[in-house]
Amino acid sequence: MKIHEYQAKELFKQYGIKVPNSKLCERREDIETILKTMKMPCVIKAQVHSGARGKAGGVKLAANYEEAVKVADSILGMELKSKQAGLKKVNKILIEEGIDIEKELYLSLTFDRANESIAMIVSTQGGMDIEEVAKNSPEKIYTQQIGNDFNPIKIIEKMGFNEDISEKIANIVKKLYKLTIEKDALLVEINPLVITKQNEVIAIDAKINFDDNALFRHEEILLLKDESEENPLELQAQKEGLNYIKLDGTIGCMVNGAGLAMATMDVIRIAGKEAANFLDVGGGAGSEKIEKAFRLLISDKNIEAVFINIFGGILRCDFLAEGVKNAIQNLNINVAVIVRMEGTNKEIGAKILNDSGLKFTVVKDLNEAIEVIRKI
Repeated sequence: MKIHEYQAKELFKQYGIKVPNSKLCERREDIETILKTMKMPCVIKAQVHSGARGKAGGVKLAANYEEAVKVADSILGMELKSKQAGLKKVNKILIEEGIDIEKELYLSLTFDRANESIAMIVSTQGGMDIEEVAKNSPEKIYTQQIGNDFNPIKIIEKMGFNEDISEKIANIVKKLYKLTIEKDALLVEINPLVITKQNEVIAIDAKINFDDNALFRHEEILLLKDESEENPLELQAQKEGLNYIKLDGTIGCMVNGAGLAMATMDVIRIAGKEAANFLDVGGGAGSEKIEKAFRLLISDKNIEAVFINIFGGILRCDFLAEGVKNAIQNLNINVAVIVRMEGTNKEIGAKILNDSGLKFTVVKDLNEAIEVIRKI
């Protein structure tokens, strides 16, 4: 689960991490009133769940009150474009007092699955895409696993900072670690973390992603969820108890099992197409859940066909067939439906579909599925 920058900064403040003075604005009629209380220059930031807001025109500096009014008015309500998030309307802006910046750093704590630990990543190249820094200047990124003997100041001193600044950054790392553990965060990122001309260390940006599987113990975090930032199909899937992720392709796919889902997406790519989604209905899905999953799939207006790839173990193939048949009988669809079934009652499942009078293509194996998808 993601939250907005302004929400992440409120959490930072709770953990004693210094952030700039700022105010949230959600209505145009409040812009002038808020700006009259702020020191100039100021920064106006779009509050959307999207990376690279600055490149997309969602973060701008204003030198004085008159300029700030114009900038705030232009960003609030704009449609922000980004490669990661597509098109998003800006419903909230954060108006933040400017900081005298001497140096920008990158700092994050993230879960390292390979080492089963939290890792600290820090770089002197703050304010840039960390992926680009890793590609072009990997020697400027320092990574350290956090264990019982972890001491961040040892790494930070290697970056050339004096003892005072090193100690301040190390204290922020310790506070971020406490936040990460207590709130079950998967990523806590400050980019940039700045050293000011007054030798203060301030987080002028904030990003936190939380572990969805741990949200049941954090009601206070759940309250921060902004459903307007969620993909509507993914939101509906969550309510239906389905594991669904929207992708950019045109072939909808439904499977039972995450590993089979990944393999199915590979099959679709081999056929020269791209998957429109990841959808795992799970091993114990019944015909009712299958029907709900199919309805969700075809509500995506970008799909050209649906590929259902099921291994009938706990989920019997006849249950799958009944669910899909019921869904299609109740819906007016105009896309091809390709079904590949293996396992328990696959012959019965195939007969249910073939005898339904509906338009299915039941394939005997993945090679045949590839050929059918390729012709779509």
